[in-house]
Amino acid sequence: MRSPCRSVGLVVLTTAALAGGPGGARDTAPETTAAVEETLTMIENIHWLNHASFRVEAGGKVIYFDPWQVGDGPPADLILISHDHQDHCSPADVARLWREGTVIVTTAAAAVKLPQSCQVVSPGDEIAAHGIAVRAVPAYNTNKFRSPGVVFHPREAGNVGFVVTVDGQRIYHAGDTDAIPEMDSLEVDIALLPVSGTYVMTAEEAAAAAAAIEPRIAIPMHVGRGIGDLEDAARFAELADVEVVVLEPEE
Repeated sequence: MRSPCRSVGLVVLTTAALAGGPGGARDTAPETTAAVEETLTMIENIHWLNHASFRVEAGGKVIYFDPWQVGDGPPADLILISHDHQDHCSPADVARLWREGTVIVTTAAAAVKLPQSCQVVSPGDEIAAHGIAVRAVPAYNTNKFRSPGVVFHPREAGNVGFVVTVDGQRIYHAGDTDAIPEMDSLEVDIALLPVSGTYVMTAEEAAAAAAAIEPRIAIPMHVGRGIGDLEDAARFAELADVEVVVLEPEE
């Protein structure tokens, strides 16, 4: 990948590059400038809170993905939890962000760990919450093993990633996953992809996944908090054939 310029807080990408101009990521017909600018605007509303935790403020709503050790923040309209592992499903963080009217969307295994009422989903489910379209998609390991023949995140566990459509932008939070065939059919604008290896995709595997998904922008995650580090994110940015934004973690 090209080496984009750097600004405070994130890697800034030019509209010309995103639109498929000289050196742009896509070989298909160039997208309209307006569409590209909408994606760039959405990036400004995405806050990486470290590890796999994000806050998105868009559509007049506050959306959290996998909040874990996020500290104080604006209360949530929507909390999306990909699976039941402690670094993704944190009852303490959910309690801190929850308010009357907050909708929590998660798997059955994670829901039993939370005292609040949850909307339970499985891969393939589509729901609407606060007017926001949410689709649960598969997330599982194929080659990350906790013991011989036993992966950390088995497909049969029913863990999910999420595709959320807000302000016309489709944001994909992959959850804990390897590169899997189901990614080939995703159509998203922004992809939040794990890159740290061990439990999820390595930077190299995430670059291959990004090539299959073809988002306008990919954002590396699942680094920090003792699991991977920013060097993994930087390596993903160098390897990926799509445009990459490396966000600064917000403590």
